[in-house]
Amino acid sequence: MGEEEGGHSPNPNSKVTWEGCSVLLDINGGDRLVFSRLSPLSLSLSLSLSLSLSLSLSLKIGDKKCSLQPLVGCPFGSLFQVETGPKGAHLVLVSSPASSSPGMTEGMDPQEKNDGKLKGDEKDNRALIDDNRAQNLTGEDIDAMRRCGASGDEIIEALISNSSTFEKKTVFSQEKYKLKKQKKYAPKVLLRRPFTRSICEAYFKKYPSRIGFLRVDTLSLLLSMANVGAYSDVLVVDMVGGILTGAVAERLGGTGYVCCTYPGSAPYSIDIVRMFNFSSEICSRIVQTSSSSLLSAQDGDDEDDSSSDPPSNKDNGSMISSDEQSKKSTTDGSPVPVPTSVVNAPPTKKSVNPGMPASPDAIKLWKRRGFSSLIVAAPDMDAWSMVDELLPLLSYSSPFAFYHQYLQPLATCMHRLQTEKKAVALQVSESWLREYQVLPSRTHPHMQMSGSGGYILSGTRIFDS
Repeated sequence: MGEEEGGHSPNPNSKVTWEGCSVLLDINGGDRLVFSRLSPLSLSLSLSLSLSLSLSLSLKIGDKKCSLQPLVGCPFGSLFQVETGPKGAHLVLVSSPASSSPGMTEGMDPQEKNDGKLKGDEKDNRALIDDNRAQNLTGEDIDAMRRCGASGDEIIEALISNSSTFEKKTVFSQEKYKLKKQKKYAPKVLLRRPFTRSICEAYFKKYPSRIGFLRVDTLSLLLSMANVGAYSDVLVVDMVGGILTGAVAERLGGTGYVCCTYPGSAPYSIDIVRMFNFSSEICSRIVQTSSSSLLSAQDGDDEDDSSSDPPSNKDNGSMISSDEQSKKSTTDGSPVPVPTSVVNAPPTKKSVNPGMPASPDAIKLWKRRGFSSLIVAAPDMDAWSMVDELLPLLSYSSPFAFYHQYLQPLATCMHRLQTEKKAVALQVSESWLREYQVLPSRTHPHMQMSGSGGYILSGTRIFDS
């Protein structure tokens, strides 16, 4: 995605969309999930550029291409339906979050609902024969209705009225028939807010390898075991596309800092962070630096610490920005000495992109004080080598959590930590998740579910003599 200034949310808690924000489009109840950026249109651009922008603001749903411009200014949770008009296919608002959301039982007769149970169970489908002769409406008739401007709901009603077997089906079969035709002739698009859970679930469902097969319940357990909270300075190794960095930044809520470190000279991609619609303040608290820079700063500080005084209590808190520094002071009225900025960004830049290089002052302060949490999600790296290198950067009595798709690398790492006495309260955890379908008279676990969401090694660093 682009890095437009409009991509930053003017209000992180905004309930409506705006030009430049990222949205998650849920098509036909999860059949297709699409991330999109509602980029603003400009009428003063050239023809070729206007065409390219209009293409970027359109989405192909089935065999129709619809403009996403109607989504701008609508509240998250709104439901749209694809309709065909004189100017082609377009999205029409069906319901907003204030109204009731449609379900499988929508459209049923109220008399068919009795204490959550469906009537009509005396029917069955044994006498129905699928010989493709039950529908009297032909494809040419449907095309003629479309040319006359018939809506998708009208086409569905025509299909039902011209079906000779619809009334003989059970209530459940009738609802399945309506849902199948609705997906074909009147697709629905749900406008969802992209946040940690929705983004992680979307990637895990369609592209799990891009996030290291990290399931949403495992991600939440990872944040809890690392004790990620307000005003924390979290050291992160994110090799899962940026979902971990975005989740930590969202949990901090604009307080504390997220330092993404990496071995070598090239940082890992954290493009998923741009989908969170973070404000410029939150983006400025997501910085990157190499592990060699952190380790070299620690080696230089170790020589000076022998002759210098120990850090005072006022350095134990998280770093704060220059605006917060004027509000926070010590008991004697003197301001807390903190770096003016942790990001090497030009002062005239209106928006800050996530992942800017950390300033040398911030690196020195982190090396002297240590990070309050350490989270590693590096499936392609050796677990013990990462732990042995990054654990000294963590302050004493601080928690850490390491994620891996497989158990054996974490078991080996746990054994090394126990034998070298570098940590206590070590444990390897695996979360278990089962989703249920909750519908009248047919509540049961989903037929397909994830077997494993990965493993987490957690513990607390101690002083090793």
